Amino acid sequence: MHTGKLIRDLREARGWSQSRLADALTDHAGQPMSREYISRRWESCKSVPSPFWMRHLAAVLDVPLAAMESDVNRRKFLSAIAATTVAPAVAADLLAEGFSARLQGAGPSVEEWGSTLTGYGADYMTLGAAEIQKRLAIDLAVIQQQCDTPRMWAHASRLMTLYAKTFPGSDGSKAVTWYRMAAESADRSRDIHTRVWVRGRAAIALGYEGASLPVANMFADQALSLDDRPSLGRLNAIYGKAHAAAITGDTETARALDIEGRRVFDRTGSGDGEASDYAVPYWRLGVFRSLLSARIGDQATAVEAQDEARKLLPATMPRFATHLEMHRGLMLARTGDREGGIAYARAALDALPPEKHSLTLRMLMDEVSA
Repeated sequence: MHTGKLIRDLREARGWSQSRLADALTDHAGQPMSREYISRRWESCKSVPSPFWMRHLAAVLDVPLAAMESDVNRRKFLSAIAATTVAPAVAADLLAEGFSARLQGAGPSVEEWGSTLTGYGADYMTLGAAEIQKRLAIDLAVIQQQCDTPRMWAHASRLMTLYAKTFPGSDGSKAVTWYRMAAESADRSRDIHTRVWVRGRAAIALGYEGASLPVANMFADQALSLDDRPSLGRLNAIYGKAHAAAITGDTETARALDIEGRRVFDRTGSGDGEASDYAVPYWRLGVFRSLLSARIGDQATAVEAQDEARKLLPATMPRFATHLEMHRGLMLARTGDREGGIAYARAALDALPPEKHSLTLRMLMDEVSA
């Protein structure tokens, strides 16, 4: 089935007009799309959407990206979408893609997987966990059939790490299980940067969320012991450990780790223009430090970190602006104004469109309310 016909069928299965699809794509992508372009270019089968539009089509039509890009089992997938919920279809498509990759003895190349990772890193920053979880599941089913070289294990470990992020750290099994598998996969890559990054990313994810703190410390300690050279993995590990210390009341350790983290950032921080889950630009460091300072009751440092982060935070990332506002709510609650802090944080969360809410924001709201 041509991609244009698939777009039409998926659109009609949802009862959408071409105009409604165009509006949904414009809102989701932040780039203009017209009914005429959908009609004359895509659904007429004169051209295929670019990778950029393919990702946003998958998101607004609520289908895995693999279903948009591959002919494998598309008809069965569409039938399942029309007849029932998306979950059974996703499971069927996941199995089909995985077995297809093994039976054909082929799949995306190492370079293509690298491009896929780059796309996910950018998408995560704006779309959030729920919108990419199904797509990640499909790609994990495919790449597991190709993990026969160190470079493939490296790519798989980063995909697993991102997939783990789609589950709340408070779920004591799913997130931690995936982080552990990601670390084991990273070890098979034999690449020290990948091994450190995967563990550091797990540490900051769990530490920032305030969940599974012993596991966060375990991953942080592993990352820090593997390599003492400055790197983004080491930076993430330091702040993951700092947040765990702050939550458990060890203010002195949290402050010392913050100082160390800033030194590492000065050596290895990402550029301000990098908007990816695999990057830590200065504004993202500010988000880390804002919550850390709020947790230890250092209001002056928290406000300074928030103000600096806002200056550089891209307007296309409102979810992170909400993080900063909710940190202010936590500050109020920690300094005695519990009701005011809860109200401030709730107002910040409610101002963000529901589809932009993340698991981490909901956990942060729980922390403010505690």
